[in-house]
Amino acid sequence: MSQVIQLQVNGEAAECAAQTLLPDYLQQIGLNPRLVAVEYNGEILHRQFWEETYLQAGDRLEIVTIVGGG
Repeated sequence: MSQVIQLQVNGEAAECAAQTLLPDYLQQIGLNPRLVAVEYNGEILHRQFWEETYLQAGDRLEIVTIVGGG
């Protein structure tokens, strides 16, 4: 059984399995990683680092969905 860690996502408590990559977590919560921007522990996390970012207990994520329109 994998360990569950506690996070804060958009100001609310959340959890995921330990050693979850950021893009995998985004998909698990129903978001398309190509259509969001992520602030990770107070810093905008550039997309080039997502594939090497494993979520840790206590991490704080702010996730903003990109919406198109005119």
